[in-house]
Amino acid sequence: MAKCNNCGKSTSFGHNRSFSLRATNRTFKPNLQKVKVMEQGRLVKKTLCARCIKTLGKAAA
Repeated sequence: MAKCNNCGKSTSFGHNRSFSLRATNRTFKPNLQKVKVMEQGRLVKKTLCARCIKTLGKAAA
């Protein structure tokens, strides 16, 4: 399943709203990327959302 390994963010559901306000189902998918992260001195492959990648980048600097 598409899920961020850090924060757990996954697909959420909502509605498309047309001009007549008719509601049809839609999905909101997170921006997931496969990245290599240093964890306890080793390089580990993880699937992270863009927000988590940005936050980890700030913590490293």
